[in-house]
Amino acid sequence: MALATRTDRRPSFARTVWDSTVGKKTVMAVSGLIMLLYLVVHMIGNLKIFFGAGEFNHYAHWLRTVGEPFMHYEWTLWLVRIVLVAAVIAHATSAYQLSRRDIRARPSTYVHKKPRATYATRTMRWGGIILGLFIVWHVLDLTTGTVHSGGFQEGHPYQNVVDTFSTWYGNVIYIVAMLALGLHIRHGFWSAAQTLGVGSRARDRALKTVADVLALLLTAGFVAVPVGVLTGVVS
Repeated sequence: MALATRTDRRPSFARTVWDSTVGKKTVMAVSGLIMLLYLVVHMIGNLKIFFGAGEFNHYAHWLRTVGEPFMHYEWTLWLVRIVLVAAVIAHATSAYQLSRRDIRARPSTYVHKKPRATYATRTMRWGGIILGLFIVWHVLDLTTGTVHSGGFQEGHPYQNVVDTFSTWYGNVIYIVAMLALGLHIRHGFWSAAQTLGVGSRARDRALKTVADVLALLLTAGFVAVPVGVLTGVVS
């Protein structure tokens, strides 16, 4: 008599966590905070453009030599890029799956009458889509030069930035995306704090204030660059 073999396996701990709503929210919160940290550093670096072409181009070159001689040329930069891509994919995937799960969980009475989403929900969803499209454009514009206007110059980021913001569409795309980013951070930071157990009734006001300040500073800091080009401060 042949012994029956058990083919079903219990899912791994990582799979169990990922399949849960709490797990997806945690992934979205952590990946969002990783991107937020990068944005703060990226904004500070961007503001170096106001110190002139030499300072800005030197900063861009330094990014490729961070960690030398232990790290090879551009290795640290590529490591940061890989972490960022992983964070973006994890954030977008968890957000999409949570959205689909939320739709499926709605009562059947909503089948014929679509409920109105809250302002925060609409902002996060549409803001996420806008930012996703912007990231693609931004990389093709200032990293690969594929859609860059005025002739992309490898190793001359200052001039490339000036070229981009010398066009009306470059300014519109960038400023709209930065406004969407500010709203996304304003709602997302507080939500991430709640997911990670940092939020409480006593801390709500402080967390919302921090979210507002972060959103305002990052939006203003990023928008300052195209405004600087438009006004001739950066040229």
